[in-house]
Amino acid sequence: MFDFSKIKSPIILGGSDKSAYRDPTVYYENGKFYLFCTYVECFDDGPFLTTVESVSDDLINWTTPREITPRDRSLNFSSPGNIVKYEGAYYLCVQTYCRENGEKYGNERSRLYTMRSCDLVNWEHPELIRVKGNVPIENMGRMIDPFIVNDMNDPKKWWCLYKQNGVSMSYSYDMKNWTYHGKTECGENVCVLYDNDSYLIFHSPKNGIGMLRTKDFVSFEKAGDLITLGQENWDWAKGRITAGFVLDVKKHPEYGKYVMFFHGSGPEDESTMFDHHASIGIAWSDDLTTWEYPV
Repeated sequence: MFDFSKIKSPIILGGSDKSAYRDPTVYYENGKFYLFCTYVECFDDGPFLTTVESVSDDLINWTTPREITPRDRSLNFSSPGNIVKYEGAYYLCVQTYCRENGEKYGNERSRLYTMRSCDLVNWEHPELIRVKGNVPIENMGRMIDPFIVNDMNDPKKWWCLYKQNGVSMSYSYDMKNWTYHGKTECGENVCVLYDNDSYLIFHSPKNGIGMLRTKDFVSFEKAGDLITLGQENWDWAKGRITAGFVLDVKKHPEYGKYVMFFHGSGPEDESTMFDHHASIGIAWSDDLTTWEYPV
């Protein structure tokens, strides 16, 4: 079994005064961890946001991140939510975070997309997720941070959760035609795990990682305590810990745990250094309650 104590740093990808790594998601297959995240690179005329990919076969050594989306401030493809397998292909969901007018945050044109791949390496051009059905794209409203999950009781049904008025939810039976379902109060960057007979939703409030539980995406209840990991001792994450993605590799005997990937900003508040000094971190757990990490 893998010895997690061999991971000597909580930081996988470190930001700088000119860059940031944010919003991680990871897919595990054939002994490899495929990490995707937002990469922000700052220039005198403003930042570019892209989605990058890094790969590891041991959670310790990661390949140099490579961009898989174009540099275009009117799109800024970013915040990869997760990967699902559908009809023999891999689908990665992302957002646009449009800042073509110099905005600090993504403007009202920000929408949700999927990217398709047959090998987790080569990715097709993103396609819009019409989570509001046939509503024209200009009338869909600002939406970011998508996450797609298969219904636990109906393998033909898919859910897409995304940040709009809390967390909004839509469902589809073919990954193309979507029906709006509803919304509930929640933070951003949701991640959904199957946990016994319910869905456990990780989300990000102002700071830290919270949890909600639901069986039907209608009724929700708070679950567990706010997760802040080693924040009080980490200057690199003093400003904010957020965007927790939890990968379930308990069924793989060589790992046998839940592994959380997240990003931390610091030492100042994230709002003052939004485009730089953000880093991807790692932690792990046996039970989703007690988390371990390098000091």
